[in-house]
Amino acid sequence: MGAKAKKTMMKKLKKGSSQLSVSSRKDEAADFLPLEGGPGLKLPEIKPTANTATVLYIGRIPHGFYENEMEGFFKQFGTIKRLRIARNKKTGKSKHFGFIQFESSEVAKIVADCMHNYLLFEHLLQVYLIPPERVHPKLWKGVNRWYRPLDWVQIERKKHNKERTLEEQEIGGRHHETGPEKTQED
Repeated sequence: MGAKAKKTMMKKLKKGSSQLSVSSRKDEAADFLPLEGGPGLKLPEIKPTANTATVLYIGRIPHGFYENEMEGFFKQFGTIKRLRIARNKKTGKSKHFGFIQFESSEVAKIVADCMHNYLLFEHLLQVYLIPPERVHPKLWKGVNRWYRPLDWVQIERKKHNKERTLEEQEIGGRHHETGPEKTQED
């Protein structure tokens, strides 16, 4: 670095410090100073966004605490818009987690604060607010339909008793034979 470059940098620093003192005379103080010198800069003010989350994740739901019981229990906090418990598609049994959507975000925040780590039937409930951008669009798909388990016995009975062609009967008959014929060796 040459002598001229050093002198110009020192002038810039002095100029920056005089501008900084000008900006410090105002009511506003600078948030940070640039490394190269220069005037102090003020960060733009970020207004806190209003919490609009109304959906709660509820984990570790105990056995026997299903939709009707959950609705009755959480109704004490406020109006429930939608409620869904995750279930196994084949058996219809609970997967022990679910989602609740309340009408207002304030109620949802209160429920999340009060019910997190709440001991219910020897299970500690895990309750978290889900931000609106994290809620999947298909989360509430089929929420109003009640699960009706499939009658697997009837399905297998129909499959077993269906009409078969001659070829299918011959193929089916071969599977029931006793096995390959044994030859006697001398």
